[in-house]
Amino acid sequence: MADNEVHGVVQGDGYAVANVDALGDGPGFRKVRRELGVTAFGVNAIEIPPGHETGRHYHEEQEELYFVHSGRVQITLNDDTQHVLGPGGLARVDASTVRQIKNIGDVPAVYLCAGGKDGYVGRDGRLPEGETSRFGDAGRPG
Repeated sequence: MADNEVHGVVQGDGYAVANVDALGDGPGFRKVRRELGVTAFGVNAIEIPPGHETGRHYHEEQEELYFVHSGRVQITLNDDTQHVLGPGGLARVDASTVRQIKNIGDVPAVYLCAGGKDGYVGRDGRLPEGETSRFGDAGRPG
């Protein structure tokens, strides 16, 4: 298989791949759902400049998951608790929980926000016909 790093949006039969940096430039929303054709849940990447914060908000129905791609953010929740998340940091927030995100670093922060409702569909992964390992010829990772 070729190692082709993705720089734009690439669409194929039943898939789309992209790099978050190719979905927009500068502060604001990067429309992941629209650009990749996601239909099962909402998802956007958001860039906020150093020192800036989002407005406080909550949702009527959708639970959200935040994933920090780069930078450092502080998420403030209902009870005014504050949590600092760096690259790789995650936060799950109920729909009715008030939340606010602030970039506490000195570089732009980029985070992914995915939201949805009506939950988990179960473990429905299957192997293609004739394959015996989910991890290819090398077997399960150590």
